[in-house]
Amino acid sequence: MHKTLYPSEITGIITAPPSKSMTQRAIAAALLSQGTTTLLNPSFCNDSLAALQIAEKLGAEILEGNNEITLSGGFLIRSQHLNCGESGLAMRMFAPIAALHYKSLTFSGEGTLLNRPVQMIGEALTQLGAKFQSNNGFLPFNVQGPVKGGKAIIDGSVSSQLLTGLLMALPLARQNSEIRVTNLKSKPYIDMTIGLLSDFGINIENNEYKSFGIKGLQQYLASEYTIEGDWSGSAFLLVAAAIAGNVKIKGLRTDSKQPDRAVLDVLQQSGAICRYHEDEIVILKSELNAFSFDATECPDLFPPLAALAACCKGTSTITGVNRLLFKESNRAEAIRDEMQKLGIKITIYDNEMHIEGGKVCAGIVNSHNDHRIAMMAAAAAVSAEGPVRIENPECIAKSYPGFFTDLARLGVRMTE
Repeated sequence: MHKTLYPSEITGIITAPPSKSMTQRAIAAALLSQGTTTLLNPSFCNDSLAALQIAEKLGAEILEGNNEITLSGGFLIRSQHLNCGESGLAMRMFAPIAALHYKSLTFSGEGTLLNRPVQMIGEALTQLGAKFQSNNGFLPFNVQGPVKGGKAIIDGSVSSQLLTGLLMALPLARQNSEIRVTNLKSKPYIDMTIGLLSDFGINIENNEYKSFGIKGLQQYLASEYTIEGDWSGSAFLLVAAAIAGNVKIKGLRTDSKQPDRAVLDVLQQSGAICRYHEDEIVILKSELNAFSFDATECPDLFPPLAALAACCKGTSTITGVNRLLFKESNRAEAIRDEMQKLGIKITIYDNEMHIEGGKVCAGIVNSHNDHRIAMMAAAAAVSAEGPVRIENPECIAKSYPGFFTDLARLGVRMTE
């Protein structure tokens, strides 16, 4: 499949997609709660659906509505085979949760998730009393608990998602726990996890992100929980607006703990006109200039910021390239190669990406089956000198299935 986008002036009002990261965390919390939880405004992207399927196999009763999901918690294993799809968060978060149970549970996955290393999961869980066996450090792997709690040391340099899983699982362990973390990246995601846990009645002691104290035998409290808008997906809409339009996006919390909220700072630095109040953001097209930004704590911003930099005067620098390992594609190379097809020169020096702004040309772009590469190309296409064809655009369903529909509502012309 492919989709062709044409240069367009975009305008209108759109509602931000719900956060898949918060949806997945809330699904896990609802599973672990006693009673019934209602999730309002959930994301129904592929990653969230994978989390739902895992929660159901681990014992949750689930009822899906138009804009809500009702989950009755429980931990009665229906299946010992858990498929994470292509969701790294589902794999790393549900492994410690599964290790609360005494049965041996097998995790599998699809696509590029099969190439992501899992040994750090086993190293953490075995320190806490569980058993772990993998396929030479990759999926599939087996987990068998129950984890007892205690002390563990983990490496947080690749991802914070395993820590999220431990913080969610260990409050239900019999013993108190202390998790020491070295070189933790993506700290805002841990703030998101701790904030959600607090909403479900769970207390976590954060000692300057170097260690975390977790009391055992806590109880999750079922509740009604509203999923906030997603800054990661909305970043592409905001960039497209700064490049070619006048757009209001509703449903984004300006006080959000999501790290990708930092896209606002970059837009303002580049000269875009940004106005925001409570949960509404207005972005107006303006003359854009080169920017410098450290994306180490928010690596998902690399693709939308690459589209932004392509339309800025001068050379922009984005730091944090080493955080792009183990994504849906070799994302640093994918950004460079696909933007080059559109006439934009990108050079990678060690941990920095240098993007020379210029005219975005017509061309054919390969998504690399990476949702963020497809959305990057679409954001850049609105200001291109001719049509931009995106191969395999359906990969956006991983995080933002309504992306192209929302662009069309804003006036972007496209054909299939």
